[in-house]
Amino acid sequence: MIKDSFNRVHNYLRISLTDNCNLRCFYCMPEEEYEFTPASKLMHASEIESLAKIFVNEGVSKIRLTGGEPLVRKDAARIILSLSKLPVDLSFTTNGVRLHEFIDVLLEAGIKSVNISLDTLDPDKFRIITRRDLFQQVRDNIDLLLKNNIGVKVNVVVMKGFNDNEIPDFIAWTKDLPLEIRFIEFMPFAGNRWTSNKVVSLEEILNSVQIKYNFTALKAGKNDTAKHFHIAGHAGTFAVISTMTAPFCGTCNRMRLTADGKLKNCLFSVTETDLLGPLRRGEEVLPLIHQCIGNKAEALGGQFSGLFENIEPDHIHNRSMITIGG
Repeated sequence: MIKDSFNRVHNYLRISLTDNCNLRCFYCMPEEEYEFTPASKLMHASEIESLAKIFVNEGVSKIRLTGGEPLVRKDAARIILSLSKLPVDLSFTTNGVRLHEFIDVLLEAGIKSVNISLDTLDPDKFRIITRRDLFQQVRDNIDLLLKNNIGVKVNVVVMKGFNDNEIPDFIAWTKDLPLEIRFIEFMPFAGNRWTSNKVVSLEEILNSVQIKYNFTALKAGKNDTAKHFHIAGHAGTFAVISTMTAPFCGTCNRMRLTADGKLKNCLFSVTETDLLGPLRRGEEVLPLIHQCIGNKAEALGGQFSGLFENIEPDHIHNRSMITIGG
């Protein structure tokens, strides 16, 4: 069992497969010409499997694959299939562009749910956000997953003055389709041009929804990061991930393994623990894992607290989101 000093049990591991991506979303990877991590410094498929087994032996019961875009790795199918043999709930987060190429792999691996990042339902705005003209391909792939009885959670980073006016449109999407729309408060990372006045808060999101819809709160799970809601008569649901205005650190059970094999005990942690180097040298990795999680701060990596309006983004020490893993 992996515990921190606040007695929080950590049984959920997020593994980034790559910092590469086939989109260029400005809040994640702000530069078009981005210097990706060399392949030699990335975890190999066998190393991912070896580290995953160590975590599973310590009680990890859920693994999520992230990126970058995990499906751009040439050996993504091999990794998905190998990890699907472990006794865990395996899922992944993707931008949805290549899902049609992997549908047979997902079915073979028994994937039950996929998170898809989609910040707009406007094709023109999608092109502005991602710098790519692939909106319809993503929408078609969402339909493909639903057709194959794979659950879909749509991650929407809400930014004031950019896509906050689309909140009702996303809600309307849940009327006939069993989607879960997850509105995410805009968070500060290196290079993503975060400012507090771009944050759309939990309260503001709910106020926008209730202008047109009556909704009820759903019971939260033990380690939920999202606050869930349902609208009567809708096939789907919606949720809000309120990292900035109502953090959920008290029940956090998450660990993050970056594509270059560094363990982060929090999305906002300043320090990282190298696992890949010791693994390649044949050294014991397990003590490093326990030490890293044991040093976890009580909340938000110990970097900020209180009103998000008072946060100075230049004072936050962290990687860009794409190098951490979504």
